[in-house]
Amino acid sequence: MIEQIKILMIDDHPMIIEGYQNTLLFTKKDNQELSIDIANNCDEALAFMNKSIENNRPYNVLFVDISLPPSADGTMQSGEDLAEYARKILPNAKIIVLTMFNESFRIHNIIKTIDPEGFLIKSDLTSSELASAFQAVLNNPPFYSGTVNRHIRKTITSDIVIDDKNRKILHLLSQGVRTKNLASHLDISISAIEKRKKQLRELFSVHDGQDETLIKNARKEGFV
Repeated sequence: MIEQIKILMIDDHPMIIEGYQNTLLFTKKDNQELSIDIANNCDEALAFMNKSIENNRPYNVLFVDISLPPSADGTMQSGEDLAEYARKILPNAKIIVLTMFNESFRIHNIIKTIDPEGFLIKSDLTSSELASAFQAVLNNPPFYSGTVNRHIRKTITSDIVIDDKNRKILHLLSQGVRTKNLASHLDISISAIEKRKKQLRELFSVHDGQDETLIKNARKEGFV
């Protein structure tokens, strides 16, 4: 029996999409028929998703690149926003996230907000890994690439538990954001940030009070 699989690929690099497309068509199973639509930005992706629902032919699989230019109206800032939207309007679709980002905070955030059936870091990606990920996501999700699994393992095996706000503080500090500028990113006061940084320094055994040491120790534990 032929299995019809409707796919939407979202990436702003046409050559990369062509590579994905060729890999899937070349490695698909004999009983699989793939129908692939391609979107190069948030607006095109939104139009395809909405149309698939109007036509009562929703997508089965979405490949979503996280790094996308925002939509014209600014409601979608990245592939992350698109994937969250897809979760609402295409609840049965399998989502495969592809990204160059490999920092712990981003990986943790994507798993928490989107919980994708597939999660691939582009630097890990080979044709055979993409083919395996596709079949695994269809039949036995989730499929995470090596880098994602390493980050998850590292965080799980660490005795340190930190909440999302503290994770974000670590991420922003690692990006070079100064403490006085953190408040505008986090929606909390400077004194609340200082209190959280004190907790983090205790958690990560930072005795010299330096942000550099905090980031270094947090990175060692897989939190940055």
